[in-house]
Order: sequence, then C-alpha cells, then structure tokens
Amino acid sequence: MSFPTPGKPVRGSKSGNHLMALFDLLGRSWSMGIIWRLHEGPCTFRALQERCESISPSTLNKRLKELVQAAMIKRTLEGYALTKKGEEIFQLLHPLEDWARNWAKDF
Repeated sequence: MSFPTPGKPVRGSKSGNHLMALFDLLGRSWSMGIIWRLHEGPCTFRALQERCESISPSTLNKRLKELVQAAMIKRTLEGYALTKKGEEIFQLLHPLEDWARNWAKDF
C-alpha cells in the first residue's frame, strides 16, 4: 500500500500510531482539498482538477489513488465521490474550520 497505514511507520510515528497515520495521509499535498471539493458532489477527474484550481494532474492522480486505497473516496459512474468514511472525516473538519476562523481573526 502506498498510503500511510496504521501499524506501519509514518511521518511522526515509528510505530504507525493510527492517529499519526491519519494525519500523515491528510497532511499530504491536496488530500484535504480533494475531500473538501468532493463534498460538493461527485465529479470526473477533469472536473475535480478544475475545482482544485492549481493542482497538477500527477498530484491529483496520486492523491486519488491514495484516498481510494484509504477508503475515503470511491469511483462511481459519475466520477469520484466520498465514501461514508470520507463524509465522516469531512464532518469532523467543521469544528477545526470554526476554530481556524476564530484563530485567523488574531492576524
């Protein structure tokens, strides 16, 4: 598997702590942006590339493969879409978004 896997060494954890494995996956370039954009609805590779604006095709392809392997997104007849796990992680980002909005007011 090419994506960070719990129980195997990941950035920040030689033991592969499950939370650190998740942070490693979500911390990769564009991972969270792809999840965020797919929350808007399923879309094709090209449409997702447009939603993400500045992502390169190679980065998008790599992240899609990792997120599919991690069961956060899936391929459908409409293109790529969030899985139940992908929707769950998106919902968990809302409190962080609220916190970040308040934090940003300090700058």
